[in-house]
Amino acid sequence: MSQRIIVITGANGGLGQAIPRSFLVESRQNLVWLAVHSRRDQADALTRDFDNQCRTIELDVTQPAAWKDATGRVLAEHKTIDVLVNNAGRHEDSLLAMMPPRAWQEILSTNLDGVFHGCQAVLPAMISQRRGRVVNVSSLSALLAPAGQSNYAAAKAGVLALTRSLAKEVARLGITVNAVCPGYIETDAVASLTEGQRTNAQTSIPMRRFGTPEEVASAIRFLACPEASYITGSILNVDGGIF
Repeated sequence: MSQRIIVITGANGGLGQAIPRSFLVESRQNLVWLAVHSRRDQADALTRDFDNQCRTIELDVTQPAAWKDATGRVLAEHKTIDVLVNNAGRHEDSLLAMMPPRAWQEILSTNLDGVFHGCQAVLPAMISQRRGRVVNVSSLSALLAPAGQSNYAAAKAGVLALTRSLAKEVARLGITVNAVCPGYIETDAVASLTEGQRTNAQTSIPMRRFGTPEEVASAIRFLACPEASYITGSILNVDGGIF
């Protein structure tokens, strides 16, 4: 496998660590750029573990200018961007009747606008080289929207629509655009559940267990691999069978 230049946003937390690590152990030819903003301790630790393969770069995914600077730095060094994984995201749950407008706007800005800006930033390079992989991290909430997550569910559903539309636009150029929808995954969000909530959640999952960040990362790595060249516009659920 020849060298691939991979940009991953949201490089902290369970998924943010598992996704780059999956690419890094796949091949020593993979060079991963970890895009971080407010939290970088975990990303810095990963660069120490893979000092010749992994680097960090400052990026606020909500700002188009920040995307231009970040991708410009990567392209100045490597002349190519082969894979973009839009993983950055956050949630601020509230019943819609009591949701501050700020919470609506900020969650859509990070989870949906960030994906738009990221795709738009890498497309010129991918179009020029006539190849590329974009994998967007959505959520089971986009498909089975729970109460109290109208902002997050709407943003993640928007990511799925964006994915399908963009996939059609660039398919003839050798660029694939896909999304994954993780279900209940053993991350900080699941760790905050009470014992009763965990039991109820596991009962709703046909596999009767939560997924691991590594299982989600493997799905993303597959969609980004050269062999997945005929898969585009697809939504891959990683949820233990919830549908």
